[in-house]
Amino acid sequence: MNKNIEERMFQMHAEVCKSMASPTRLKIINLLRGGERSVEELRKMLGLPKANLSQHLSVLRQRRIVSTRRAGLNIYYKVANPKMIKACDILRQVLLEQLQEGEMLARGLTNKK
Repeated sequence: MNKNIEERMFQMHAEVCKSMASPTRLKIINLLRGGERSVEELRKMLGLPKANLSQHLSVLRQRRIVSTRRAGLNIYYKVANPKMIKACDILRQVLLEQLQEGEMLARGLTNKK
């Protein structure tokens, strides 16, 4: 791979990871795994003020993690590329394994006392 392209890829990867570095944004992506939802649906499900939700959606939209569709007065969001859901799922699996390993380690230390 061309060195310039590789550098650009690392930069883009870091920017996407920064965009995902919010539990709220991860929750939004998780809610969108089943298909598109309106801003109002997301607001009710997350219990967030509309202004706060809009800020999170804006970050995800700027990184092209989500895309929008307008229908009358409503704006609908969906995950722009289903591979993003797969990437989140893989990372969640790794984190779950780490949690389970940590619990097993903690139980092992407790049993030795």
